[in-house]
Amino acid sequence: MRPICDIAEEIQRDWKSPYFGAVPYLRAMHTLIDHTSRYGYDDASSIIRYFLSNAASWKGETAKRCKAELRTFLKGA
Repeated sequence: MRPICDIAEEIQRDWKSPYFGAVPYLRAMHTLIDHTSRYGYDDASSIIRYFLSNAASWKGETAKRCKAELRTFLKGA
């Protein structure tokens, strides 16, 4: 599994106009490395869950792959 910040970079490049509700979680994901990472009081799993719940409007092959990778991370965390 690649670092969360690398996934966030790919999301940022692909999702040109992210839904406003996903933006703060995407920003936070840029600072995360793995399941032990934290952003303020939130752990990586919480941030990823919040991001995924706000990323329903992001579509396409990159979206499908990145979301699946993040869900896989949640299963292992």
